[in-house]
Amino acid sequence: MYRQAIRNSTAVTQPVKHTLTSAFGRPLLAHNGIRFQSTTDTTTSTTSQGTQTGVKMPTDAITRVSDRIKHDHRELEEYYNKIKEASRDDDKVRWQNQFVWELARHSIAEELVVYPAMEKHVPDGVRMAEKDRSEHQQVKEKLYEFQSMGPADPTFIPAIDSLWETLAEHIREEEKDDLPALERTIDAALSEAMARSFDRTKHFVPTRSHPAAPDRPPFETAAGLLAAPLDKLMDVFRKFPEGT
Repeated sequence: MYRQAIRNSTAVTQPVKHTLTSAFGRPLLAHNGIRFQSTTDTTTSTTSQGTQTGVKMPTDAITRVSDRIKHDHRELEEYYNKIKEASRDDDKVRWQNQFVWELARHSIAEELVVYPAMEKHVPDGVRMAEKDRSEHQQVKEKLYEFQSMGPADPTFIPAIDSLWETLAEHIREEEKDDLPALERTIDAALSEAMARSFDRTKHFVPTRSHPAAPDRPPFETAAGLLAAPLDKLMDVFRKFPEGT
């Protein structure tokens, strides 16, 4: 079955057989073997130093595109910590797959939705978007190597640590500089529309890293439509954390 994360309320109005609860306390609606993530999703995360970085909030209450992106960032940090904390190889593999699945989709959605808006609306936005794409390329290359590793590989933990170091720096800069600059130049209605577009885009893009693919529309869109079906087919045979 395809892994789906439907976050808008209209997508989950059909009858469901039963409700599950994920490791993060997220209600998951099960129907005909397909999992739908409900709009009552909540998240909170803790850094490696034990500092809580997220505030529990229903994701349908997140209306600004910057808040949607930050929500993803907190989830990625949580998945990274789960990989590091797992004592069993099986758990490491499950959280590795979850981390790869989320980061691949998040990165492409930013490149298709957020960076073009920066270039259009933000003074010096072209330079800002080019910097972000360059940082994404570094992340994609490291993710591409990590996604094929197993926990028995002696470079498994060093690889995810190196990847997270690069990604965490990108996240810090994006949340400190780029997203505030974007929000200052667009109104609330546009920000909300971008948040919805960002979510929709994540449903249709590849779920693995493809660093050789184009990193801007329309070529990235076309490449993604070709790669996504195979990625999602292979996801059927990969292990993921229970309830995600």
